[in-house]
Amino acid sequence: MTDNSLTVVVPVFNEARSLPTFLPELVGYCRENGFKLIFVDDASTDESASLIQPECNGETCRLIQHKVNRGYGGALKTGIRNVKTDFIVTMDADGQHRPHDVGKLWESGHLCDADMVVGRRQNGNAGFYRALGRQVIRGIAGLLVSLPVKDLNSGMKLYRTRLAQRYLVLCPDSMAFSDIITLVFVHRNNLVTETDIEVRPRSQGSSTITTATAIDTVIEIINIVALFNPSRIFLPIGGIFFLAGLVWGLPFILRDEGVSVGTMLLLVFGLIFVLVGIIAEQVAQLRRAQITED
Repeated sequence: MTDNSLTVVVPVFNEARSLPTFLPELVGYCRENGFKLIFVDDASTDESASLIQPECNGETCRLIQHKVNRGYGGALKTGIRNVKTDFIVTMDADGQHRPHDVGKLWESGHLCDADMVVGRRQNGNAGFYRALGRQVIRGIAGLLVSLPVKDLNSGMKLYRTRLAQRYLVLCPDSMAFSDIITLVFVHRNNLVTETDIEVRPRSQGSSTITTATAIDTVIEIINIVALFNPSRIFLPIGGIFFLAGLVWGLPFILRDEGVSVGTMLLLVFGLIFVLVGIIAEQVAQLRRAQITED
């Protein structure tokens, strides 16, 4: 397989311990298959950039360096903006992703003409806590939008370049980037599919993903759903307040004691949320119209 219409984008931050093993494997695989490579060093404080630089020739393999740390999503944005090929595959620099799976995503995307292919990981190497976190995040996202994929926050994905570049403005610079860009593709009715990939145990270093990262991701998910489909948030909340008001006030009404203050407050809150949802939906329609397809 030789095709120069694919670029692999790799964000790097302080991965000097894993790069000596991972870098030759990835560079060799991309050269063998005619894929281009972009490394984005996100202001690493170790020797990551100096390890990558000798492999770069400025054409098929490039290194872009940030002067200040912009975050995982910020590094991916820089890489994606600099892609000139039709498709992109993003992967992490910690050695957990296998270069061979780039080809699997590439072939899977071409097979069904997908706009995004998510590399679905197994939870075996993630640990109970992180696996549970993934399920919780996906569960919350699933309540707000219909998801065609299971591994929402996988860092290894194939994108159609023109769409990924168009949607970058909607994505955060944080670790939540992987989740949010997937939701944007889904919301825009692009074809999003999934294929299995293998994830190797991290051999060096430690993960920077924490509980705070999960909380930030949930907040970003709510933000993006509020942008595209606010009625999925506001109308259910309004309905809950209305239902609570009826349940609270019905006994008083049946006893002919009138309507209580608590009932009135709950009903008013319900009405407010419904009205806000209607207004937000009108605003969202205008904002969605600004993100036009080519």
